[in-house]
Amino acid sequence: MPQKRTIVGLGEVLWDLLPGGKQLGGAPANFAYICGLLGCHAVVASRIGADALGKELRQRLAELQVDTSFLQVDATHPTGTVRVSLDAEGQPAYEIEKNAAWDFLEWTPGWEGLAGQADAICFGSLAQRSAASRGTIRAFLGAARPEAVRIFDVNLRKDFFSAEVLAESLRLANVAKLNDAELPVVMRALGLSGEDEQSSAERLRRAFGLRLVCVTRGGRGSVLVGEGECDEHPGVAVRVQDLVGAGDAFAAALADHLLRGSSLPVMNEAANRMGAWVASQAGGTPRGDAAAIKNCGPVIEEGKR
Repeated sequence: MPQKRTIVGLGEVLWDLLPGGKQLGGAPANFAYICGLLGCHAVVASRIGADALGKELRQRLAELQVDTSFLQVDATHPTGTVRVSLDAEGQPAYEIEKNAAWDFLEWTPGWEGLAGQADAICFGSLAQRSAASRGTIRAFLGAARPEAVRIFDVNLRKDFFSAEVLAESLRLANVAKLNDAELPVVMRALGLSGEDEQSSAERLRRAFGLRLVCVTRGGRGSVLVGEGECDEHPGVAVRVQDLVGAGDAFAAALADHLLRGSSLPVMNEAANRMGAWVASQAGGTPRGDAAAIKNCGPVIEEGKR
C-alpha cells in the first residue's frame, strides 16, 4: 500500500457555538477532517488551552481520526470559541473571541519536522491576526518542501486582515482560494484590477506566481484558473442545512486532487461535490458518508460532469 500523503490544517482550532449547540470548528480542523475522509494522513497544527474545552476538543479530533500530535497546549490562554449565527439561507456570521490559545502559536522543532514532511498545507488569514501566530505560520510555510502544495484559503473575517498579510500569504502560497465576495476586497487591498472574476483571478495568479487560483461562488459553483487554462463549474444543487465548513471541504478536495495530479475539470467537480455535501449537513465535520466520499475521490472520471 502506498504511504498516505500528509496534509496539514495550520492555524486556528476552536469550538463553534452554533444555535443548536457547540461543534468543533476552525477552518484548519474542518479542512483536515475532510482530508482524512479522503484517505490522507490529516494533521491539525494549532494550539488549545489547558482547560476543559481544550481537553474535549482534542478528544473530538481524535474521534474524527485527525492526528492531534501537533496540538500545542497553552497554560495561560483559553481554548478558542466563536459564536455563530445563521441567516435564513444558512450563511454564517461569526463573533470570534480574542486572545485565544491559537493566537500564540509557537515555532518548535516538532513543527519544523512536520513542515518538512507535509505534502500539502492549508492556512488562512484569521490565525495571522496576532504577531506571534503570524510569525510561526510564516516559518512553517518557509520550512515546507518546494514541491509541497501550499493553499492560502483567504477566509476574511471582519478586520482580522491587512494588505500586508494578504500579500505575504500569497507570496508564501502556490494556490489561492477565495470566494466571490472576497475577491474584489483582496484585489482592492493589493491595488490590482480585473474586468471580471476570471480576469481578476488570472491577474492575481500572475502577480504572485501562483499555480492555481480558485474562486468559489456558493451554490453557483466555482472557477479555477491555472497557467494557460481555466475551468468553470455550475455547482451542485442540494438542500442547504448550513454553510459552515463548506468552503473548507471544497479546499480539502482541491488539495487531494492537486496531489493526485488531476485535471482542472476533475478537481473542480470533486471540490464542488464535497462542498455541497457538507453544506447539506449540520456543521463543518459531519459524519462520513461513504457514497458522498466516493463521489469526491479519485474514482471521478476525466471530464465527468
